[in-house]
Amino acid sequence: MIKDEAHYPPVDPVSAGLRGRCPRCGEGVLIEGLLGVKPKCSVCGLDNSFADAGDGPAVFVILIIGFIVVGLALWLEVNYSPALWVHLMLWIPLTTVLSLTLLRVLKGVMIALQYRNKAAEGQIDRG
Repeated sequence: MIKDEAHYPPVDPVSAGLRGRCPRCGEGVLIEGLLGVKPKCSVCGLDNSFADAGDGPAVFVILIIGFIVVGLALWLEVNYSPALWVHLMLWIPLTTVLSLTLLRVLKGVMIALQYRNKAAEGQIDRG
């Protein structure tokens, strides 16, 4: 990771991540399109090549959305026993929308936390 020598006021990483903003200045857009990371901040010029959220956000999305949707589907089935098509019409769109929304938010938070904590790849000290 390239050393950051610029002086900016501290930005809350969770707030910046939830809003999808630059982790350094808190103003520029971090997430481009649906889930892409912009290569550079348009406000402060931060190079986002360090940003690698990996599979972390996806795992949290699977656990959180799975818990919510499966719980609601079981509740609906036990209380009302609707036809299978009702389940399909309810849970597939809900799961898709919630997953994409939460994935975007958690990706922003993960990248902002990586920046704040100066996270980098592990290296073996061979000295």
